[in-house]
Parts: sequence; C-alpha cells; structure tokens
Amino acid sequence: MKAILAALLICVVTPVSAREFGGHECADDCSGHKAGYEWAETKAVQTEQTCEAILANSPNSTSFYEGCLVYVEEPSRGADLPPLKWSSLKYGFDHGG
Repeated sequence: MKAILAALLICVVTPVSAREFGGHECADDCSGHKAGYEWAETKAVQTEQTCEAILANSPNSTSFYEGCLVYVEEPSRGADLPPLKWSSLKYGFDHGG
C-alpha cells in the first residue's frame, strides 16, 4: 500500500518550472541568469543598454542578458538561486520551495 501511495504522489506532484531568477523564468537551473548577474555585478553595469548589447552580440544568450537586467534592476538582490517551485498537477497550486 505504501508503494502505491508513493507512486501516486510522484505522479501528482511535479516541478512547475525549474526556477525563476528575478522574475525571469529559467529553462534549467538558472546558471545562465546567475552568470549574467555576476558579470554585471563585476562590471558595475548601470544601464539596460549595456545588457542589450549582450543580446545584440550573442542572440542565444537570453538568460545571461536577463541576469544582467536583474542586476541593473536590483543590484542588492545578490546572485543566489531561488528554491525550486513545486506544483500539484491535479489541483494546480504552487508550494513555495
């Protein structure tokens, strides 16, 4: 009986999305966002235009760009990654990490 309950719980509760970083959804583990934030912090980036140059030079670097934007918008936030969000597929509600 415990095995059936455990299997049912695994099927019903799954991650909604990997994570969000500063309001931007991450495709995986937010490492690109974190790297962009840390780069902007190291360079003391102050404008969104500096971040936009990343996208102009490397169009596939969206997460890095978004991490840079998060730094410009919230320089005191830090680059710490948020916890995973879990959701119940059956009931559709989030449980904070």
